[in-house]
Amino acid sequence: MRFSTGSISTRLVVLLPSGLFFPLFILLGGASLPVTASAQGLAPGGQARPATLPEVPRGGAPLPAPDGGRGFTPEELTNIAVYDAVNRSVVNINTKATVSAGLFLVEVPSEGAGSGIVVDTLGHVLTNYHVVEGAKEIQVMLYDGSSHAATIVGHDPATDVAVIRVAAPAEVLEPVRFGTSNDLRVGQRVFAIGNPFGLERTLTTGIISSLNRSLPARNGRTIKSIIQTDAAINPGNSGGPLLDSSSRLVGMNTAIASRTGQSSGVGFAIPVGTLARIVPQLIERGKVIRPDAGVARVYQTDHGLLVASLVPDGPAEHAGMRGFKVVRERRRQGPFMAETERIDRSGADLIVAVGGVAVKNADDFLSQIEARNPGDQVLITVEREGHRLDLPVVLAAER
Repeated sequence: MRFSTGSISTRLVVLLPSGLFFPLFILLGGASLPVTASAQGLAPGGQARPATLPEVPRGGAPLPAPDGGRGFTPEELTNIAVYDAVNRSVVNINTKATVSAGLFLVEVPSEGAGSGIVVDTLGHVLTNYHVVEGAKEIQVMLYDGSSHAATIVGHDPATDVAVIRVAAPAEVLEPVRFGTSNDLRVGQRVFAIGNPFGLERTLTTGIISSLNRSLPARNGRTIKSIIQTDAAINPGNSGGPLLDSSSRLVGMNTAIASRTGQSSGVGFAIPVGTLARIVPQLIERGKVIRPDAGVARVYQTDHGLLVASLVPDGPAEHAGMRGFKVVRERRRQGPFMAETERIDRSGADLIVAVGGVAVKNADDFLSQIEARNPGDQVLITVEREGHRLDLPVVLAAER
């Protein structure tokens, strides 16, 4: 199910009021194996190396370091432990893209295009789609300085997520540990590792500034449940991990809000919960299969979504949902009979809720549908001729 603001799409088209404003967001990129990510933080497709944090005494007193003499505060020890546990799981991604220069096609390198996260020992690396979009050649540099060619396995523009596969030996691939994102708290300490401006495996620290932010996606949709952080994020950090103090992945850095192109203390990350849902599909199928309700076109009103058209023989039509009707009439004009058409909107359904949750716009509708799986049944509540009806719709796989 796709949605494009103000334009016709293959699945859902909506007419929105004008005057919408979005802040300036800067994207930071300059045999298949199903992946599972458990709440215990196991790395998909491989054995995770547990991070061992040093014991920290109460009161914040510095601890003697193993190097004999230097004392580190508990905060410093946590920073060191997180970096030591995860930095080998972060890669530097460089791409070459072909651009048009007059009559010629020229390959243009993009040095330090972005970062990536190793997810298994088979070479699967997680990154942002905008880091590798349009790339003709991808080179991945690992922690040991070795460079390896990579290819795109799958991508999902709707969430700006991509998986690439690097041709590197298993012994130099260090998978990250997956954490959870449904229990994050504002004020919680987080750590970002990436390659800002091509400077490899740089650590920055901060806190979670807010949760459930939204970012506009390239296809006109909205990426929801975004993590906001004040950890310094700059161009080249895209695709790098956002980590908790136990060295577990809680998000993937994706953008900054800035008018200068540099960090202004407002960075954004895609939560690991979203990644855990779509990465296995990208590795297995190369794309994300989303559920489809069979609603093709709607008009946004103050009271809900007025159904304009349905996918022929689709789920919503099977459930009895109604859209606009085309009425053909024959009229005599002098000695001739002329056939005219008009659109009858009077019998169209007004969608007001999905699964008991009120929907006010197309993004609300799509969020409720795409939180389910193909084959699931969902009740779509509509208003029809002054009455409310619950229509049981069995979701299909998006085509």
